[in-house]
Amino acid sequence: MSDFVIPTPPVTAIPVAGGGSFPVRRVYCIGRNYAAHAIEMGHDPDREAPFFFQKNPNNLDTSGEFPYPPHTSDVHHEAELTVVLKSGGTNIPVEQAMDHVYGYALSLDMTRRDLQGEMKKAGRPWEIGKAFERSAPIGHIHKVEDVGHLDSGAITLKVNGELRQEGDLNQLIWKTPEMISYLSEYFELAAGDVIMTGTPSGVGPVVKGDVMEIAVAGLGSMSVNVT
Repeated sequence: MSDFVIPTPPVTAIPVAGGGSFPVRRVYCIGRNYAAHAIEMGHDPDREAPFFFQKNPNNLDTSGEFPYPPHTSDVHHEAELTVVLKSGGTNIPVEQAMDHVYGYALSLDMTRRDLQGEMKKAGRPWEIGKAFERSAPIGHIHKVEDVGHLDSGAITLKVNGELRQEGDLNQLIWKTPEMISYLSEYFELAAGDVIMTGTPSGVGPVVKGDVMEIAVAGLGSMSVNVT
């Protein structure tokens, strides 16, 4: 008889500012949620129905390092605000959506842009460009009771001290309560779900040795080294 024991997969947990950690269930990412970024990616910035893709929970990484991934020569930074849910449900009304928010975090949606582009041209899903190992550097979660709800304020990203991305959270096409409500129509949301809310314009490539610094008003900043 085999003595092999089926291993229990580890649970991804994100540190919480002030102590403790938060276990992650799912990672939803909204695409083209800033008009200027939609334009730079060649799309109509009008308020079309939002779309989401998913990263894997273990793609989230708090190490402060981003290993340059294989099979690509064009990795882009995308600075994002991440929303963390403490509860969920289905068909959540917009006016009740913020009751489900636990807190917020700084994050980066790192993208193998060349592979994503190839998949788009072929009409195939493009997770290969998005959901790879350590593709979502993330900072500590800041609880709502400490920072309030973030619906405005600067979001920036610098590479080696040079400003690359600059926007304001009030420029989000789909606001946080709308994103939560819309998602809950198609998925059953729950505690531990996180939503990466989109990126402002200015996305671009990084190379080994670069230092990325993302900042969001109210959350401070986070540095990530490309290794």
